[in-house]
Amino acid sequence: MSGARTAGLRATAALAALVGIGVFAQVDLIAAYIFGADALEAHRTVGFITHLVEILVFLAALVGWWKDWRMVGFAFLLPLVGTVQLAFSDGEDWVGGLHGLLALIVLVLAAIIHVRAMRTARPALAA
Repeated sequence: MSGARTAGLRATAALAALVGIGVFAQVDLIAAYIFGADALEAHRTVGFITHLVEILVFLAALVGWWKDWRMVGFAFLLPLVGTVQLAFSDGEDWVGGLHGLLALIVLVLAAIIHVRAMRTARPALAA
């Protein structure tokens, strides 16, 4: 495996981990807001940054998993689901609840991408 692919996979893994951290931070911030803290704008800011990192995960995956279109497509799901999640953030009542549900899906996708990128890069690092 080339050095660029290994670097792409390592970046994919690191960025996917950052997405996971971002989701946890957003959950904490929205819970603080629900309990009375002035944290809604911080929740939105962290969400914007997390969404940008989701896009970077996909771009890094393009390098790391080049020609493995199944994994590239899987990595594309992360910013795609994140974009749909953002669309539901202004929803009311039950529709708005999909914003939180999709956050869980983003977290699971980021975890799977992180683990797969680490496993794919591991043989190259051992060589």
